[in-house]
Amino acid sequence: MKIGIVDLDTSHPQNWIPIIRDLGHDVVGLVDHGGVHPTGYADSFAQDMEVPKVFASTDEMVEQVDAAIIHSCNWDVHLERARPFLEGGKAVFIDKPMVGNRKDLATLLAYEKEGIRLTGGSSFLYCKESEDYLSQPIEERGTPHTVFSGCAVDEFNYGIHAYSLLFSILGPGIQSVRHLGEGVQRQLHLKWKDGRTGLLSIGKQEAWLPGYASIVTEKAVTQFIADTSLLYRNLLQKVLPYFAGEVAEPPMKLTDMAEVELAALAARQSWLNGDIEVKLEEVYSDAEGYDGTAFEREYRAVRYS
Repeated sequence: MKIGIVDLDTSHPQNWIPIIRDLGHDVVGLVDHGGVHPTGYADSFAQDMEVPKVFASTDEMVEQVDAAIIHSCNWDVHLERARPFLEGGKAVFIDKPMVGNRKDLATLLAYEKEGIRLTGGSSFLYCKESEDYLSQPIEERGTPHTVFSGCAVDEFNYGIHAYSLLFSILGPGIQSVRHLGEGVQRQLHLKWKDGRTGLLSIGKQEAWLPGYASIVTEKAVTQFIADTSLLYRNLLQKVLPYFAGEVAEPPMKLTDMAEVELAALAARQSWLNGDIEVKLEEVYSDAEGYDGTAFEREYRAVRYS
């Protein structure tokens, strides 16, 4: 495939491009809207990474690629940046968090129904340790009924990794979320429709923490820390064959993955309303959600402090 990169805000583009090439695809160009980096950065990046073309706009890129990867750190512009490719029938991957409000999520789900090859989210959805755990005979490991997961840095941009790690183990079927309180980090209770339980600890603290999980079944307790060096390749090995038409079905349906974003939105709605339990279908469609523009501003300030 010919793949285009949209925005260079995070460390992901420089880490993903070598893997994309190693998996047999070409990165033919990039475009950067300057949300984080100054004028000239895109040209330098393209030269360093041997990307042949810097496009002036996404509209200019559309006809030159088979697929686009959206790496903007401002999730509020993801839909806008993805739309030319979606309307052009191109495959699209939207990096985490995909969106920060229910309205944008509903729009993405509508595109999926039209048959567009569309996916995205956190690489923790494809955590190797979760896959290895679930591949064990259920007679030996048992059925997970309670999982505790977490990470650090912030409640959404990085916190979405913890939701995704939890989802990689317990799968779809989240019914509700409740904020349990805030000490060093925020503590959250996620309830699945069949009675299974997820517990999360997310948010800013003094030190960086990796993604981790403790899994409890009727037979055993298993704990692991996710190896971050495996995450990107494992994700791209699953997504790119789907984009290339080598497999008919996505590695994970967007309708299922949407629960991750909805759970994070429900958590926010809970702590803003006295820690009430919020069902996923009760997440406000007109609520402000998480502020991607404010996050982009903070991210840029830290990057160039």
